[in-house]
Amino acid sequence: MSETPPTSDRKVLRYATFSLWVNIVLTVVKGVAGILGHSHALVADAVESLLDVFGGLIIWGGIRIATIPPDEDHPYGHGKAESLAAVVVAGGLLVTAIGIAVSSVQAMLVPHEAPAPYTLLVLVGVIGLKEVLYRYLSRVSSALHSTALKVDAWHHRSDAITSVAAFVGIGIAVVGGEAWRTADEWAALLACGIIAWNGLTLLRPAVDEIMDAAPDPEIEARVRVVALEQDKVKSLDTCLVRKMGLCFFVDIHVGVEDTLTVQQGHLIAHDVKDAIRADNPAIHDVLVHIEPASRHSHPHEDDEDVG
Repeated sequence: MSETPPTSDRKVLRYATFSLWVNIVLTVVKGVAGILGHSHALVADAVESLLDVFGGLIIWGGIRIATIPPDEDHPYGHGKAESLAAVVVAGGLLVTAIGIAVSSVQAMLVPHEAPAPYTLLVLVGVIGLKEVLYRYLSRVSSALHSTALKVDAWHHRSDAITSVAAFVGIGIAVVGGEAWRTADEWAALLACGIIAWNGLTLLRPAVDEIMDAAPDPEIEARVRVVALEQDKVKSLDTCLVRKMGLCFFVDIHVGVEDTLTVQQGHLIAHDVKDAIRADNPAIHDVLVHIEPASRHSHPHEDDEDVG
């Protein structure tokens, strides 16, 4: 059984580590600025970043486990760890939204100082950096087929959204004075709704991977094209694709001439497998089922697994 290309493993871990350190630095900056500047929205934003740090640790650990090669107890590898990490972190977004919402409502009921104007400058830098990180990690996660990195990218987008809401709320509170003191908290509540929506949006694909849901239909379509291009392949029947961590697994039924020997069918199966994996390196393994092409005209006959 082959292994995932080591370069992909190293890339995903490197990006996850970089994202983690960025969140640690921003958590400290926003937390200090929020406390000294009397901004509830900025402190809430810092708390969200702190949870991003814990989420980043979970993602890093999940990816690290997912890259461990198959062993006797896990013959298909450890790829599900990446999907489990994505589920935990996406759920963390929902918990974050609820926690900040409760804290914001409580702050509305307690008199406090208006935010300091300089907190706006901190947020401008945070928003720009977070949006750049979101776009960068989104491209990387798509290229490496990493659900966990995609969730991490959306964590940065959620952080940017929270910061935008904090910026608006702080700005209104600073300009409007005492009459608009609670604008800071209302902005935090708005951000909570957006964060919760993102959490739900990201939770579904992560759960789908754990449940072996079909991935992008284009992957299956390309597998079928490549298989049919191979010599002596007459037809195709079933073609199933599932994602596990950073890899894909394929089960495919290939129709060949009825009169071919077992040895000839075996060689064709290897040709199909090798061609599919060469066309898409993200495909970890291919199980090829060889069957007579004539049976495709009699779909109700029982299958006989010969490949």
